Amino acid sequence: MEPESTAMVPSLLDMVFPRVSLGGAEGALVSDAEVLQLQQQCHSGGFPVQVDGLECVIAAASYDDAPLVRKAVHTLKYKRIPAVYHALALAMDHALPVASTDATVLCPVPLHWTRRFWRGFNQAELLAEALGHYRHMPVCSVLKRRRPTGRQARRGRKDRLVAMQDAFAARTGFAVPKTVILIDDVVTTGATLSACAAALRAAGAQSVSAWVVARA
Repeated sequence: MEPESTAMVPSLLDMVFPRVSLGGAEGALVSDAEVLQLQQQCHSGGFPVQVDGLECVIAAASYDDAPLVRKAVHTLKYKRIPAVYHALALAMDHALPVASTDATVLCPVPLHWTRRFWRGFNQAELLAEALGHYRHMPVCSVLKRRRPTGRQARRGRKDRLVAMQDAFAARTGFAVPKTVILIDDVVTTGATLSACAAALRAAGAQSVSAWVVARA
């Protein structure tokens, strides 16, 4: 196919399947106005969330007060549109505090390989990579999920804690950093983050915190 013809393919696809933004406008998956709105729905300094086993957990937004943030997270995860992650990472960068040490490493919460295969990506990984770029911070996926744990959204707190028990471990061949900030999209009960922190500490991490897009 000639270069001219190749260049026409996205345009033809846009005509047949027009891209629609979070708010329903055509032309971009996330409009410039929506990027600004996402930032405005995030709280400067974030919202602290108490989670066992972590020094601190900071959510950039609260679902109760951030309908567009909630829609963006839902679009990213369940409609499987990874392009939304850049706007969410920008909103996180706008709201979250500065890391306390230059030695801090960002670590995305891992998906089991079966869930990653089904979804096509790990949203926490995408957020961590983008946020690491904006913050000039290293990203290292030092954790693995040992087994499928199902959807936490359908469980109560007790069932979530049971499902997450020993669900994570440090990956072999990786030196676990002393100071780690976990990255995820949403914190609800904190069971997933707590289990991740336990695995990191067992592997040698001394300080574990977390940054997430929103608290639910």
